[in-house]
Amino acid sequence: MAILKVARLGHPVLRQVAEPIGVEDIRSPETQRLVDDLIETMREYNGAGLAATQVHVLKQVCVIEVKDNPRYPDAEAIPLTVLINPVVTPLTAEMEEGWEGCLSVPDMRGVVPRYTGVRLEAYDREGNRIDVVAKEFFARVLQHETDHLRGLVYLDRMKDLSTLTHLAEWNKYWMGLEEQDD
Repeated sequence: MAILKVARLGHPVLRQVAEPIGVEDIRSPETQRLVDDLIETMREYNGAGLAATQVHVLKQVCVIEVKDNPRYPDAEAIPLTVLINPVVTPLTAEMEEGWEGCLSVPDMRGVVPRYTGVRLEAYDREGNRIDVVAKEFFARVLQHETDHLRGLVYLDRMKDLSTLTHLAEWNKYWMGLEEQDD
């Protein structure tokens, strides 16, 4: 396993669309090593998730996990989730604004509207089908990570860039002023 270099905003890889992984290649040593490296890198940097495009790999793979995360101390726990070729479909037109950050946009936060409920279809690291309904924070993280696989970052979803703030100022001026989701 290895801790990989995370691409930062401005690197062209973050604007590229990832390629799907063939079902027959999911259990390959290469894919399994990528999954392990994504998990280790996400944990090293206290991310709630990490997409392969963020580590310069144009494959449709992302990992999600939230437990005792200092970047998201009030977030609901999400067990380690490995998603290959994920498809996220909104289940409602209802959207909710919430604060988001990103390892590829270090030390920044912004308010992003996201669907409150989504359907997730994907494969796990063993090649088993996943088909679940996600709500609230888990739905937000799913949308954030799958956006990366389509060449989007959370800034692209922001309606009001005046909420874009450096983390130190967010903690000083914004934290606690509004109920936050993440």
